[in-house]
Amino acid sequence: MKKIVMTGGGTAGHVTPNIALFKTLKDKNFKIYYIGSKNGMEKELIEKESIPYHGISSGKMRRYFDIKNFTDAFRVVKGFAQCVSLLKRIEPDVVFSKGGFVSVPVVMAARFLNIPIVLHESDITPGLANRITTPFAKAVCASFPETQAHIKNKQVFLTGTPIRKALFEGKADIGLSICGFEGAKPVLLVMGGSQGSARLNSVLREALDSLLKSYHIVHLCGKNNFDESLQAVQGYAQFEYLNDELPHILALSDIVVSRAGANSIFEFLALKKPHMLIPLPRAQSRGDQILNADSFEKQGFSKVMQEENLNPADFLLEVIDLYSQRDKYINAMEQSPIQNGVEEVFRVISKYV
Repeated sequence: MKKIVMTGGGTAGHVTPNIALFKTLKDKNFKIYYIGSKNGMEKELIEKESIPYHGISSGKMRRYFDIKNFTDAFRVVKGFAQCVSLLKRIEPDVVFSKGGFVSVPVVMAARFLNIPIVLHESDITPGLANRITTPFAKAVCASFPETQAHIKNKQVFLTGTPIRKALFEGKADIGLSICGFEGAKPVLLVMGGSQGSARLNSVLREALDSLLKSYHIVHLCGKNNFDESLQAVQGYAQFEYLNDELPHILALSDIVVSRAGANSIFEFLALKKPHMLIPLPRAQSRGDQILNADSFEKQGFSKVMQEENLNPADFLLEVIDLYSQRDKYINAMEQSPIQNGVEEVFRVISKYV
């Protein structure tokens, strides 16, 4: 069997595309190993898939001055040494990195051992970890055509983002049962990313009474953002986070409001779900979600609302407009040549084995 080491972690966005590749890799006779951080959220997600998981020491790379940048540098060095030992033992044919801080020592160790490396970048502009590791890679898989301009002197393949097969297998009737909805109202799904969005949560809940007149609402509010006082409200179902149930909720949903993380928006594109994006503002990020949303808006896939304009009254009006124009967005998404990236990413990986 061919062997592949996969890495990526820190957020779900650095893990779920890797999981989406597992079945195809297994079907093509690859033995999969995963390297992540010792206690990162990726550990639980990968071990659920019965993939051998190896935890290493890793540090966070900050874009601002912090004394922890110096102490974390030693953790990265320790992680590099651990990875060299692991990779010598595993002897993989290729390393595939989805990014995140934990990927840096893995990629550096692979380069040290002359193991071919393929990266995947979901956003238009590479994140910090991928900027550090790109010089060591044979090739970069990209989700956006605009990414090519931001990566110099490397082979860049426009592959799209790998999407889990399970997302296409959701059942709306199971989603109804999960949420306990009755009646025939359209369903609005609101999700603020794996960590939730305090601002979006607040605005949605302020507009809840008005929205419930026309819609059932599924609210993915993020960890520790559950509001017990709204538990008994009819037509409103809130969850901190969904994993196995998410395909059924997406199948149930008529329209979606979301942050503009690359993995999520390519899932909406593949599923043809009319959506409005509220990107994470530049003050809270490197601006990648703003660029993602702008690209999708220009292509006609997405309605976009900036967080600085977010208030209950305008949010209500934008949701109503999204629903009224849902066919326009569906038609635009149906014209896109970029869909599920699993096969294209696998083709690139195979090229460098």
